[in-house]
Amino acid sequence: MSYEMYRQQFEQESFNDIMADQLRRAPWLLCSAVLHLIILVIIGFFMGDDSDKNREDEMTMEMDENLEEEEEIIEEEEEEEEPEEEEQVEDPVVEDQEVDDHDEDDTNEEYEESVGDEDQISDKPFDGTNNNDAIGLGGGAGGGFGGRRGGRKRARRGRGGRGQKAVDYGLEWLAKHQSPDGSWDADNFENGKCVDKKCLANSKGGALNDVGVTGLSLLAFLGAGESHRSGDYKKTVKGAYRWLREQQDAEGCFGPKTDKRYTYNHAIAALAMCELYQMVPQPPIKRAAQKGIDYCIQCQNPYKAWRYGEQPADNDTSVTGWFVMALKSAKGAKGLKVPDQSLQWALSWIEEMTDEETGRTGYIERGSLPVREEGLVDAFPGAESESLTAVGILSRVFAGQNPTEHHMIKLGSTLLEKKLPQWDTAKGSIDMYYWYYGTLAMFQVGGTS
Repeated sequence: MSYEMYRQQFEQESFNDIMADQLRRAPWLLCSAVLHLIILVIIGFFMGDDSDKNREDEMTMEMDENLEEEEEIIEEEEEEEEPEEEEQVEDPVVEDQEVDDHDEDDTNEEYEESVGDEDQISDKPFDGTNNNDAIGLGGGAGGGFGGRRGGRKRARRGRGGRGQKAVDYGLEWLAKHQSPDGSWDADNFENGKCVDKKCLANSKGGALNDVGVTGLSLLAFLGAGESHRSGDYKKTVKGAYRWLREQQDAEGCFGPKTDKRYTYNHAIAALAMCELYQMVPQPPIKRAAQKGIDYCIQCQNPYKAWRYGEQPADNDTSVTGWFVMALKSAKGAKGLKVPDQSLQWALSWIEEMTDEETGRTGYIERGSLPVREEGLVDAFPGAESESLTAVGILSRVFAGQNPTEHHMIKLGSTLLEKKLPQWDTAKGSIDMYYWYYGTLAMFQVGGTS
């Protein structure tokens, strides 16, 4: 048959006729294979749809589980704990103890991995020739206010080390004088609990300072390694945290703005909340801490520092010190956001207030002595204190200056060394504000002398 005749005959046949003819000639096994292949493709198509649907269902379930987990965290904080019978503790034995970290109840393993080598941590001021990365003797993660979390673990379980007897007595006193609502009442702190007969009427504080005093008290417990999840004072810390969170307004400010100096209260409370978040990184605490830090930024004067209120245009070193510590703690906490320029702006104010010849940092004037409230000038002479110089040193270190290399830090440290803590009522040298900042500053500077 010629090609032309074959083509004409092929064109005359229908497609169906050709398929029928080919199928009749094809072996039955081949037909079976083709048929099964078609069926498998069709089944695979429908199974793919089901798989995608199942994947979507799994993702939905996962999101629901995450939401439920966060709700459980919040509910866990809000539920009341069963009253625990407090164990009567004898005077702590003052001796160094070995610390085993394997029994720590950590709530976030990934967070703990960022802590670093705990053997490098020391709770002793002036230990070694390098500066320390902790503000105090506690320790949060990331070098914030407390430094490394390991320090806090050591502080809590190492009861009996240097100074721990005084720490334990202090915590016990604070716990006894906590108000039922979880706060510490500045002008009524005895609250019917004056068990030591030393709650003097003339030692009362201002009624508008409850937020700041509660923040400071909470910091004492956190620095000793206590939290609302673990430690000997869980209920105490939980009550303080709850109360502070209730004092935060929609802008993020902790406490009322009734007194013009309310920024002191806010900065201290924000610092305490950031420290708590470092120890127990839970979403509700994170939200409160971040809102607090956001309000800190809102209060800062552009290119400068802080004083009373939101961007008041004037600055002072005393208020600035508390805000610097709050921001430093937030920078050391995982997930909290702090603008990079905030600490640098604060540093510019400190440099403006520091005398280049003496290293002394002033309040609102360069190199001036600390100021006193009216009526306290004679009882507590400014010449007996270097509190603002200590604030300046601390701020410089937290803003990134190296204390072993920077000349102004060395000059300021020399001034602090010449005015060590001295309990002398006649001289008026009892200045716990100075001793607080001086200890923090010199701990940062480090050294052996």
